[in-house]
Formats: sequence, structure tokens, C-alpha cells
Amino acid sequence: MDVFNQLKNILFLDIETVSCAPDYKSLDDRLKPLWLKKADFLRNEEGLTPEELFFKKAGIYSEFGKIITIGIGYFTQTESGELGFRVKSLSSDDEKDVLLDFKNLIENKLDQHKISLCAHNGKEFDFPYLCRRLLINQIEIPEILNLSGKKPWEVRHLDTIEMWKFGDRKNYTSLDLLAAIFNISSSKKDIDGTMVNHVYFVEKDLKKIADYCRNDVVVTSQIYLKLKHFLELNPDNITWL
Repeated sequence: MDVFNQLKNILFLDIETVSCAPDYKSLDDRLKPLWLKKADFLRNEEGLTPEELFFKKAGIYSEFGKIITIGIGYFTQTESGELGFRVKSLSSDDEKDVLLDFKNLIENKLDQHKISLCAHNGKEFDFPYLCRRLLINQIEIPEILNLSGKKPWEVRHLDTIEMWKFGDRKNYTSLDLLAAIFNISSSKKDIDGTMVNHVYFVEKDLKKIADYCRNDVVVTSQIYLKLKHFLELNPDNITWL
């Protein structure tokens, strides 16, 4: 299958992040004044206090957040020759365990010289966030993520939001909006990105977040197929690991 040959070396991914502490009071004393400075520059149309902003927005920033789930997926070929997709999530309350599992998968189970990484808004969020948190956890950045010394054409990072922009830099287009216009089932059924901190710290439901993350990976892969004008993925051919 020619299409499969074009797709087989793409690893689709999505990360879910939360604040590094359950609330501002629990934040490291050295980071507290630095968050207050950060909060002064954030859009705050709701008039939230810095403490409230911390719970709502700190997870977006790699200096004040942590990764709790990495969803990964890749296309396969079924026994009948149809396009399939396998997806799983790497999850833990211990961020370092998540990052080490991801690094092990990238370096020991995949060929970094052949694969490309694909995420929605990955170039602005997922990929740099991963690199920063790897450094903070004193873990060497895998070659596929490391941009140091590489020419632009040597970086094998794909981004569905960039593909949709066609060079237009003005607008951000959400994953859910692209899913809607392409008639792809939404991943935002029980939870969306704004709810992750609450689900993690209040509901204490990491599995719910991991499932949501896997769904985002599947939606990203389906959008990629649409943007490349490839055949659609039959939902029956998705393997949830």
C-alpha cells in the first residue's frame, strides 16, 4: 500500500500537562515571586487573582508545569491490507517516569533516523515543552527532538496546525475546530484542555486524562489524513493499547 509507506514512519503524539503544584500555596518558595511576575503579564479578562491564575494556567508553562501523560500513535497495516492505527498513553504521577518511558520508546523501539513526529501545535507547544521538561528532569533529549545544530530541513517535525495555515501566521485553529469542519468525531466529550488541572488534582482521575490524550492523538492522525488527502481511517481498525 503506497499510502501506508508514506505514513508508517510518522509518530503522532500529544501531551497533557498540569501545574507543578496543586495550588499556589504549595509552590516552591523560590518560584512563588517568579509566578507573581509571570501572572502580571498574562491575559486576565476574568480578573482572577495570581493564585487563581496559577491553578488555571500554570500547566501551560513548562517552568511552572509538568507532563503527566504522553499519548502516542502510529499507522499500521491490517491483515486485510487496510490502514490501521495503534495508540497508547504513557502516564504517571511521576513526570520523570513518563519522560523516561517516552525516551526509551523513541531510542530503543523506533529508528530516529527514519521517523517524524507529528502533533497539533507541536512546534509551539508539545515539542519545546517536552525538551524543557527533559532538561529540568536531567534527562538527555532524544535526537529526534533536539534542534541544536540542525538545519531547518533536517528537523523531522510535522504540525497539523502549520499544515492548515498554508503560511498564514495570523490565526490559531484548535484541534476541535478542524475536527468539526472535517466531520471527525471530537475528542472533547468528557473533558477538554481547560479541565485537566481540575480532573487531576480535584477528581484525581489520571486515567480519564490519559484516555482523553489518546483520543487527541487519534483525532490528530485523522486530520493529518484529511490534510494530505489520503483515505480515511476506519474506526474499527484503531487499536487502543
